[in-house]
Amino acid sequence: MNPLVRKSWQTLKKWTAENTPVLWVVAFVLAADRISKVLAQVFLTENPIVVFPFFHLRYVENTGAAFGSFQGANGLLIVVMLVIIGYIIHSWKDLCAQGNLVKWGSVLILAGAFGNLYDRITLGYVVDFLDFLVWPVFNVADSAITIGGALFVISLIFHKKPKREEK
Repeated sequence: MNPLVRKSWQTLKKWTAENTPVLWVVAFVLAADRISKVLAQVFLTENPIVVFPFFHLRYVENTGAAFGSFQGANGLLIVVMLVIIGYIIHSWKDLCAQGNLVKWGSVLILAGAFGNLYDRITLGYVVDFLDFLVWPVFNVADSAITIGGALFVISLIFHKKPKREEK
């Protein structure tokens, strides 16, 4: 086996062993996202389901980004997602060094980005179906991205800055 391939394989095996919980969370979010979107495509395309007066399950094909922005910009949004995914993977060690909030925030953002990227590439739009009527319709991947972003914000708020030396 080529020494470069051998070294890469050993590095991947080591990383996988050290990050098994991360892989499980990504797999869980991706599975929940895919399954829920397929169910939405099967059961919600004709009529929404009223769960509560303030919450409906309603099928929406979203060609844009959050809050209806960038409608029809699927190609651009694919590139943006690939850049975000690439950044998280490239910066993994640095992100983990920032603490657990940043690490798990990154994991959730990564999983959500993969979930929506899959839709954009295979369908040309993102399947949304969770509708609180006062908020844009969203999905499991969007929820993971939002929770991941919130963890980042919380980490910024509670980040302890090193004390400055007085002169």
